[in-house]
Amino acid sequence: MVVCGDDGLARRLAVELRDVYRERVTLVVPEARAPQPAVGRRSGSALGLLSRVPMARHARVAATEQTDPHLRVVEGAEPDEGLLAAAGVERAAALALVYEDDETNVRAALVARRLNPRLRLVIRLYNRKLGQHLEELLDQAAIIAEPGLDLRELDSSTTVLSDADTAAPALAASAVAGTSKIVQADGLLLRAVERTPPGRGQVADPGLCTLALLSATTGDPAGTEGSEHSGDRGPQLLPDDRAVAAATGRGIVALEAVSHVGPVVSAGRLAGATLPVASLFSRRLRWSLAGIVAAVAALAVASWITTGDHPLHAAYITLLDIFAINDPAVEEPAERKTLQILAGFVGLLLLPVLVAAALEGLGAFRTATALRRPARRTSGHVVLLGLGKIGARVLARLRELEIPVVCVESDPEARGIELARRLRVPVVLGDVTEEGVLETARVGKAHCLLALTSADITNLEAALYARAVRPDLRVVMRLYEDDFATAVYRTLRATHPDALTRSRSVTHLAAPAFAGAMMGRQVLGAIPVERRVLLFAALVVAGHPQLEGRTIAESFRPGAWRVIALDTSAPEDRRPDLAAAPGDGRLPEAGLVWDLHPGYVLKTQDRVVLAATRRGLAELLGRGTVSASGTREG
Repeated sequence: MVVCGDDGLARRLAVELRDVYRERVTLVVPEARAPQPAVGRRSGSALGLLSRVPMARHARVAATEQTDPHLRVVEGAEPDEGLLAAAGVERAAALALVYEDDETNVRAALVARRLNPRLRLVIRLYNRKLGQHLEELLDQAAIIAEPGLDLRELDSSTTVLSDADTAAPALAASAVAGTSKIVQADGLLLRAVERTPPGRGQVADPGLCTLALLSATTGDPAGTEGSEHSGDRGPQLLPDDRAVAAATGRGIVALEAVSHVGPVVSAGRLAGATLPVASLFSRRLRWSLAGIVAAVAALAVASWITTGDHPLHAAYITLLDIFAINDPAVEEPAERKTLQILAGFVGLLLLPVLVAAALEGLGAFRTATALRRPARRTSGHVVLLGLGKIGARVLARLRELEIPVVCVESDPEARGIELARRLRVPVVLGDVTEEGVLETARVGKAHCLLALTSADITNLEAALYARAVRPDLRVVMRLYEDDFATAVYRTLRATHPDALTRSRSVTHLAAPAFAGAMMGRQVLGAIPVERRVLLFAALVVAGHPQLEGRTIAESFRPGAWRVIALDTSAPEDRRPDLAAAPGDGRLPEAGLVWDLHPGYVLKTQDRVVLAATRRGLAELLGRGTVSASGTREG
């Protein structure tokens, strides 16, 4: 596996591939931004890991006694043909291009495809439309380079992802359920939730299914608690029903769908004065118009009474007098002259009122089509700070879950402003550090605060201010630095023990999705269970004798894999990538069934979603087991 990048996502992705999937990884980083050795780094940190790996200058890898056999680091200025060749792209199984610049990723992808037509490419791009065209282009290039290439292998040849898209579901789940242990499948957010141990004679609620049994002890003097070396007292992945029933004193990890619990508030109700017709005129202008209408009606009635004309004719003559387009009543009776003069005065008063109504109406329509303000009765919503590329994706995901949102953004030209306008979501324009901005967003009555600006200090300041307004408010912050995030989390948790506090890094949330794509598009994601990990994958039953022709119950192998969802629709009607976000206009609706009948016999054309261990998934995919060196055996 080769990973090329210039920010924290590349380093985190390399750690994910090495520690979770046990792959041998070559990490390509720029010379100027290569991590330097540091003292006191945490062993679990990506920077700490790379600080112990010798750096190779000018695309040369140093060989020393301290070299990590699982990770090789190569330095280079640009991902050109020479650097990619030095990284071993010609022999690699997969390449991830995660530079922050889209153009750099596209150029490197074209070069890599020429060097290795069979290479599985994972490319980081924010532009969805460009990513779709790029996938088709690179797959076509692979076919031209090797005409005999199997199209079934090509399904996972090129995958374009966005860190914003992959992190958005986890951030949305944090706002709803307070966890980032989620997997996206068929447009649903599935979370692994830990349930407290049931009482004697009781069984914990399994949710959709039981994924694991937690460790039997809370402390392990040997230091193996929660790992694969804990024995029977450690976590058990994918236990059978008898094991779950027997483990009454242990907690379980259950799979359940993430949904918004509470009243669904429509965008029109959430935003104050959102209808242009209802907010055309101010109250003073409406009273002025009502007075003028009453004066016109009184003049029409007086004309009808004094002249004896038909009521409609009397009203018509009054309107002509008001607009000064009637002949002067020179030879008319005194009553008629008086009514004409009064009508002229009403006409003079009507002109400024009409001008004011036109100006107010124009302003009301402009405001209604631009941004909306939160209503005074707004409550139980999510306050979203920042509408950049991350905030925009999270906003779209929250509205898909029908969760009420109020946004705060300081830049009126931000990327997500147009999306908020289209979704009719109220937006408060202003700096969150200024007094009164969060109060306008009704943070005191909010369900959760999502601080997703690009500045760590701004997110922290907003979180502290919101906690001062409401100490029990759920807070989720986007923080880049690991050490800073850990310190903030511990301090806020100690200060407000009854409130839920979460700090999230986009690179940490996006890395599992990129790593899963490098393993193959069938991998939907991974969920950690203590110090072990469960993988979720979508597979077609054909070609897997462990599944084909077996019932749902017979296909379950405890500790290895378990079918949790089934898609029996025709292959041409299926969504090709279940992990992709729905609603992008090009993916057909999938038809996954989660309530499975144990006696259903799996057919060749069926597609299943299963939870599996690393060894179990490797066996199903025909890749053998994972050796200690990170290579696959068998």
